[in-house]
Amino acid sequence: MKAVGVIVEYNPFHNGHALHLAESKQASGADIIIAAMSGNFLQRGEPALISKWARANMALQAGVDIVFELPYQYATQQAEIFAYGGVSLLTAASCESICFGSESGEINAFHHTYDFLVQHHSEFQANINQYMQNGVSYPKAQALSFQDLIPHANMVDLSEPNNILGYQYLKAAKSLDVNVQILTVPRKSAGYHDEHFASSTIASATSIRTALFSKNNMDEIAKYVPNTSYELLRDYQQDFGLFHNWEHYWPYLKYQLLSSTPLELTEIYEIEEGIENRLLAHVGEADSFVDFMTRVKTKRYTWTRLQRMCLHILTNTKKSDMQVARQPVPYLRLLGMSEAGREYLRQHKKRFSIPVISKLSAYDGPGIDVDIRATKLYNMILPIHAKQEFEETPIYLKKEELT
Repeated sequence: MKAVGVIVEYNPFHNGHALHLAESKQASGADIIIAAMSGNFLQRGEPALISKWARANMALQAGVDIVFELPYQYATQQAEIFAYGGVSLLTAASCESICFGSESGEINAFHHTYDFLVQHHSEFQANINQYMQNGVSYPKAQALSFQDLIPHANMVDLSEPNNILGYQYLKAAKSLDVNVQILTVPRKSAGYHDEHFASSTIASATSIRTALFSKNNMDEIAKYVPNTSYELLRDYQQDFGLFHNWEHYWPYLKYQLLSSTPLELTEIYEIEEGIENRLLAHVGEADSFVDFMTRVKTKRYTWTRLQRMCLHILTNTKKSDMQVARQPVPYLRLLGMSEAGREYLRQHKKRFSIPVISKLSAYDGPGIDVDIRATKLYNMILPIHAKQEFEETPIYLKKEELT
C-alpha cells in the first residue's frame, strides 16, 4: 500500500481541507492518507478549538486513514521546526510522498527557491540579522531579506504563510536526506488568515473560528465544513459548553506569571532578550488575555511569537524540555485509523524506524512527558478525569461508520 502524508492542524476541519485531501491522493496516486496532526496546542501558540481526539475523528470521517499526533515540541514551534517535525514523522511512517497546499501551487518554484537560497545563504542570513537589529520581527525580516536579493520570477513568494511552510517542508526533506516526494496543490479561495468568509463554500479556519467566537452561531459555519465536522463541533459544544480559546486559560497564565521571578522565567523556552521583564510589568494591569497581549506586543515581537511564549509559560515548558526538537520525531502517537489505515499498519509497522504508541501508559521514551503535561493543562477546564489520556485508545473507524 502506498501512502501520502499531510501535515495539518484541522482547527477545525473544513471544506478546503477536504479538497486538499482529494487532490493530494490524486496527485500522489496513493492508496491511503496519513496525517501528522498537531495535538491540543498549535503552531501559533494557541489552544485548539476542540481536543485532538475530536479533530482526529473529523479527519477520519473526511477520508484520512491514519492520524498521528505531532508532538508538542514540534507542533508549537516556528515554521522551520514545525515542518521538520512533520516531515520526519511522515517519513518515519513510510510515506512515499508529502503534499501541501500553497499559494504558489507549483512545486518547481519551491525547488528553484531552495536552490537559490542555498547559493545565497550567507547574504540571506546577513540581511535577516540586519533587519532584526532594526527591530523587525523574524518572519518579516525573512520576507524582506528574500525580496532584497531580487530573485528571478520563477520563485515562490515567501511572504505568504503556506508558501513559507511549503518551503520549510522541502528544506526539511533535504536536511533529513529522506527519499520522499514533495508535492503541492494550489490553495483555493480563502486566505490563511482571512477573518471573514470569502466564498460560498470555502473558508479559512481563522474565519470559521471568528464566526464561532464572535457570533456563537453554529449555523453560520454549516456550509463551510463537512456535515461530520459540523456534528462533531456541535456535540463538543453541547458536551463541554465551550470551544477552547486563550481566555479560558488566562487566569492560569496570570497565576504562573505572578508567581514567577524574572530569573525563573528565563528558563522557559523562547523567553529571551529580557522579554520576561516586559511580561511581568504588564500582567498585573491586564484584565484579559487579549488586553495583556495588546500591552506587551511590540514591533519586534509578533502576536504569534508572544502567544508561543505564553503557552510555554502556561505549560511550564523549559528550554531543556525542547532539546528533543533538534532531532527527528522519536515516536508515532496513534490517535486514529480507518480500516485501510489498520491494514497499512499491519503491512508496514515492522519497517517503521520509530515505535508506534497506541497506549500511552506503555511508553516512557524521550519527550512524551511534555505531551502528557500539555494535555493535562488543556483538559483542566473540562469535566474530564486526568487519567483519560492514559486510558484513551486510538479511534477505529469502520467503513459502515462513515457518514
